[in-house]
Amino acid sequence: MTNFADLNLAAPILRALTEENYTVPTPIQAQAIPYALAGRDILGLAQTGTGKTAAFALPILHRLADAGRKPDAKTCRALILSPTRELASQIADSFRAYGRHQHLSIATVFGGVSFRPQAERIGRGVDILVATPGRLIDHLDQGTLRLDKVEILVLDEADQMLDMGFVHAIRRIAKVLPKQRQSLFFSATMPRAIGQLAGELLHEPAEVSITPASTTVKAIDQQVIFVETPRKRQVLVDLLRETTPGRTLIFTRTKHGANHVVDHLEANGIPAGAIHGNKSQGQREKALAGFRDGSMKVLVATDIAARGIDVDGVTHVINFDLPNIAESYVHRIGRTARAGASGIAISFCDGEERPFLRSIEALIRERIATTDRRLPPGSPMPRMAASERPAQPHAQDRNKRRPPLRGPAKANDFGRAEGAGASAGPRAHAPGKRPQPAGGRSASAPHVSNGPAVIASTKPVRFNRQKPGSSFSKS
Repeated sequence: MTNFADLNLAAPILRALTEENYTVPTPIQAQAIPYALAGRDILGLAQTGTGKTAAFALPILHRLADAGRKPDAKTCRALILSPTRELASQIADSFRAYGRHQHLSIATVFGGVSFRPQAERIGRGVDILVATPGRLIDHLDQGTLRLDKVEILVLDEADQMLDMGFVHAIRRIAKVLPKQRQSLFFSATMPRAIGQLAGELLHEPAEVSITPASTTVKAIDQQVIFVETPRKRQVLVDLLRETTPGRTLIFTRTKHGANHVVDHLEANGIPAGAIHGNKSQGQREKALAGFRDGSMKVLVATDIAARGIDVDGVTHVINFDLPNIAESYVHRIGRTARAGASGIAISFCDGEERPFLRSIEALIRERIATTDRRLPPGSPMPRMAASERPAQPHAQDRNKRRPPLRGPAKANDFGRAEGAGASAGPRAHAPGKRPQPAGGRSASAPHVSNGPAVIASTKPVRFNRQKPGSSFSKS
């Protein structure tokens, strides 16, 4: 396949592609578009930045325009589900660009903006609706939208939607869709859960795979820097000053962590913006626009917001925190080295994040080069906020109680009894009361004895939790 004309797309679409300077289809487009034009269900696997959006947008525009039907009120003919607002907006923009010479209506539905204008737009009926699952269900519940006329369903970034917990919402949406429809799934990775969901929603799909599951682009130079979590912010500042990168995308584990990183960068004279779920839609769009036009070279984001960042010319991706889901690493660094360009991905790794690094290397089937910037043991560390502390690899271990010690009780270094008779709970005294030493003696009147030391056994004390003035008996 040498050019788009060989794909038998409609003339208005080809004209729009020429105006966008698109002449040669990418591998995912060349393989998926013929199947989509033929009406086949598709299960597509391709990395971020390989042209997945056009792979489903172009055949949808062709098929809807060719049919020539008008949508009914409160319905849509094609439904595209996206995990984030930013990605939904970018998909809709792509549809508008490729379909500029066609008369098809396009609308977006996502949270963070007013509900009523969306309801009014849907009320007139739309050809193509791009939505996030949560707000889409809100419209279904309010009766402002029906899905019984959907001809084509698209799940874009299906793996991320499952990671974000949308699987139940997707199944609920699928129940109100027509049985006779075309369904297209596109994903950067293919975890087992995606295969299971595809088995439920796709009918004899054509499988299109451009790269092996969960591999990274070879043009990305991957590096890991071992550094203590309290020092990550300063090492980040030093790194940005040393390398003077172009557009740099920084990923943090939490929304508050992203804010702390931005504050620290700006305090050190490095302009930066943040994009995450706590930001309003206007704030997110302003930060993304500044990153796109180059007025702001550094953007800090969380994984949830990252799927909407489709910006050319990202030279560096920095994982301030390693993701605890290995597949997220592939998505993160896929923001660079797009459209044949090269890129650099740098990941900070604290000692507690080593299990995440091992999982990532096992997933991508390669070892990542490392650099050690840790200080010698015992060196003073800067203070850090709670939101910047690394995630725990095995959260369930924190809920395991320490088994009680066996054998006779003995005093520990802090003068408390340990062992068979000791209280295992974190609080062995009443709220607001000081714990009393064994034997009921006051700390101000120590017991003196010439005989051998005997440690009294400590019995758990029951405290009355009734409120003052209450009584167990009724008058």
